[in-house]
Amino acid sequence: MPNGSPPLPPGFRFHPTDEELILHYLCRRAASEPCPASVIAEVDIYKFNPWDLPDKAKSGDREWYFFSPRDRKYPNGVRPNRTAASGYWKATGTDKPITTGKGDENIGVKKALVFYTGKPPKGVKTNWIMHEYRLQGRNSNSVKRKEDSMRLDDWVLCRIYQKTSHHPPAAVHEEEADSPNKSFCFSELLLEEGDVSLFSRLLDTPTIAPTKRSRNISSREEASSASDTFVDSGSNRKQKPGNLYFGTFGHIYKPNSIQFDQVHTL
Repeated sequence: MPNGSPPLPPGFRFHPTDEELILHYLCRRAASEPCPASVIAEVDIYKFNPWDLPDKAKSGDREWYFFSPRDRKYPNGVRPNRTAASGYWKATGTDKPITTGKGDENIGVKKALVFYTGKPPKGVKTNWIMHEYRLQGRNSNSVKRKEDSMRLDDWVLCRIYQKTSHHPPAAVHEEEADSPNKSFCFSELLLEEGDVSLFSRLLDTPTIAPTKRSRNISSREEASSASDTFVDSGSNRKQKPGNLYFGTFGHIYKPNSIQFDQVHTL
């Protein structure tokens, strides 16, 4: 947090609605009028990594707001340049129109973006999220292009926050995230060295009739043979799993035989 007096009294938090952000802050800033409170810093967010931005904010402890300009990606185009410091912001989902409370006027647009480190299309997805608000219609502050000018908008309003999770996010590359043929991940169900006890407990559960694409483990002998695929009983040394997976009823699945109506989550 920058030095100086806090913009809000102790106990107050800045939690505006989308409509309030557009009408009372972005519209006023675009018109060079004073905002109701000095709680939004003016920062070109594309010059920094998202984790460096909280120290430049005027308020906020879990989410941070900024007025930022936008530049063009190409001199004669209307696409914004999303490159930033050590990565880039990538839009996700569809734009959400922001209307007045009565819903009779479209006053702005909200866009969601995710920060990737590296360069596209090999960037690595992070858990930093941005909601970008821009004016729409008669309120738009898009700059009329001057010769050699790369400025697209004088001001947009950005809400930055870090998406929290109980588990650290796995590194996801952009080209993998964009692949239309995503594979269903069973990494949490993959038998590892420490899962033998769990596998044994599963054998005590009532079994169901095996399907034509799965084999039911109904005896300790068969289970021992199957578990030897994963763990060497002599040295307790981890072996290659052989791409076998298990469900809650003691089934062993091969990847090509897994169907969504067969698999039960733990």
